[in-house]
Amino acid sequence: MADNKGAVATRTKRIFVNNVDSYSSKNIAKILSACVPGESLGENEEEEEASSLANDKISTSLRTFHIVGTVANTGGEKQSFTVEEYSSDNRDELYQRLLDCDVIVYNITEDANELDEATWAITTLHTYIEHLGVSKTFILVTPLMTWALTKSSDPDDPDIALTEDDFRRRRPHPNYKELSAVEKNVLKLGRTKKSRLSTYVVTSALQYGMGEGIFHPFFKMAWLGQVEKIPIYGAGSNVVPTIHVSDLAGVIQNIIDHKPKEHFFFAVDDSNNTLEEIIRAISLSLGTGKTELLSKEAALQAKVLTLAELDYLTVNLRVDGFSVKNTLNVQWVCETGFVENLGRVIAEYKHTRQLLPIKICLLGPPAVGKSSVAEKLSKFYKIHHINVKAIFDEKIKSLYPVDENDTNTTKPPELDEQTRHSLVRERLNSMPCRNHGFVLDGFPNTYSEAKDFFYSDDFSMGLEAHGPGLNSIDANIMPDYIFSLDATDEFLKERVLNLPERAAVKMGYTQDKFLASLTAFREANVEDQTVLNYFDEQEIHPEHIEINDSNDRDNLAAVERITTLIGARNNYGLTPEEQKAAELKADLLRQEKLQQEATEKERMEAEQAARLAIELEKWKRHVAEVKKQETELLEARSFPLRNYLMKYVMPTVSQGLLESCKAKADDPVDFLAEYLLRNSLKDD
Repeated sequence: MADNKGAVATRTKRIFVNNVDSYSSKNIAKILSACVPGESLGENEEEEEASSLANDKISTSLRTFHIVGTVANTGGEKQSFTVEEYSSDNRDELYQRLLDCDVIVYNITEDANELDEATWAITTLHTYIEHLGVSKTFILVTPLMTWALTKSSDPDDPDIALTEDDFRRRRPHPNYKELSAVEKNVLKLGRTKKSRLSTYVVTSALQYGMGEGIFHPFFKMAWLGQVEKIPIYGAGSNVVPTIHVSDLAGVIQNIIDHKPKEHFFFAVDDSNNTLEEIIRAISLSLGTGKTELLSKEAALQAKVLTLAELDYLTVNLRVDGFSVKNTLNVQWVCETGFVENLGRVIAEYKHTRQLLPIKICLLGPPAVGKSSVAEKLSKFYKIHHINVKAIFDEKIKSLYPVDENDTNTTKPPELDEQTRHSLVRERLNSMPCRNHGFVLDGFPNTYSEAKDFFYSDDFSMGLEAHGPGLNSIDANIMPDYIFSLDATDEFLKERVLNLPERAAVKMGYTQDKFLASLTAFREANVEDQTVLNYFDEQEIHPEHIEINDSNDRDNLAAVERITTLIGARNNYGLTPEEQKAAELKADLLRQEKLQQEATEKERMEAEQAARLAIELEKWKRHVAEVKKQETELLEARSFPLRNYLMKYVMPTVSQGLLESCKAKADDPVDFLAEYLLRNSLKDD
């Protein structure tokens, strides 16, 4: 039981790695997160099997290293291979984090600015060495620039490789003298009390693999195909030491497991490739195969690489990792180097960056819109439109040049099937199509043509069979997506009739030719063995898309349906020029939308004002009508009273007023009142 508990404790070993969101540290941390402590020790199989049985109930997360580390972007989502991620801004907090770890790995091969933090970390750990709860291992991973000016130990033989034994006589690049001093100090501090703090320095060659770091600009240029010649900066004859980033992680894993007596290691593979050999290999495997020598100044002007990266690429060193080979038990991924393992490296590059080709085949009757859909798909996915008719016409013109002034020129003969197939295969196997993908427009047409076209017995072309008993096919040119654009004859005839005459002639859709083509297509697709049946047999099942909207001349609905089924693009996205154009278009659309909204608002306000004016006019008419009715009602009700007053009251009042005038009364009102009172008494 004690042994088993000890195994569990070992399996929860905690490793700190700085900048786990950068290319190098990310891949190192990710690989270490899948490693079991002691895995590289080379124990005998019986002990390993016994250990496995004893711990078969321990979860994978307990068996492997626990990775923690700093990140530049603390606002991002935590990576799956880390237990914790945090910022390095607060040194006191970072120190407490380091105390919780068994191993501290500071990788400064990508960012020399990390040197200050690494120096602080080892100095602080050493200062408080007596307070360390458990023994700690500190590993500093540095670039080769601390050896940049080191000469061979034999002046007469400059090709003799440098080894770890040459550590004391190494000469750094002028910009890396401070780093050279830090390397010495790290090793010195590790000799004070080894039982509590062990230190190691791993000088790494230029790293490659897993999506690429420093070599990525060259991979990208070749993959995109935007430049014909891939640049080689400097003379190109310099030997560039390299190592696959997975192998660098393997060296670090071994140091953690073995705790070797040696404390300095070269992490480098067995290759001695020049920069020219490396760049040419990239160009051959991903691009045109062409390269050109350019100055370092040209690289800086183009902003392709930083000055530090140019210094790395133009270093000229022959290095032998003697101690790694003789002391450690590294399970090499690419021991023979970059060029020898470029196939694997390119596969990693495409997989890591999701640069997978999208291969589409569009089929359907004439005039259904295959070419317009293919053109839009090629632009959307940044893949290549394979217009077989254009390819054949181009070949015919090269074989049988036409003199435009010669009116007696006879019609050139048609290409035979073998030639046609060869031309299309050549285009599909071109590097741009293999890198990005293609849209095969209206080809092949029949079952037999498809069977002959995709079949190959060249086993160097990545062949595979999609079913038992089936012939091998060339997987490089076999589409992944088959779309059949379907439409009725009536719809197609109507579409052709509505075409401008010039467009119909250019497309070969004159009435006789179109009807003949349509008839031939229908006859070739009535039997069981149609071209769609061929793809069904290959387990690539066609998707049928109905074309029936006469108003959708550009078949935008079909394009939208296809892009929905296939999904997002598998490429680098927009170029700066395309991004600028897209932003301009988005801005125009935004302004147009704002203008439409303003116009709509004005229209609604005008409509509302008109409605209010109508309602106000109605209300005024209603008020006038009410007043009229009230007036008429008052007049009708006041008529009897008026008659009474005129007959019985007004004569007396009138007489009273006359008498008041005759008497010239001082107070006419009192006089009139007394007069009315006297007359009322007389009446009584």
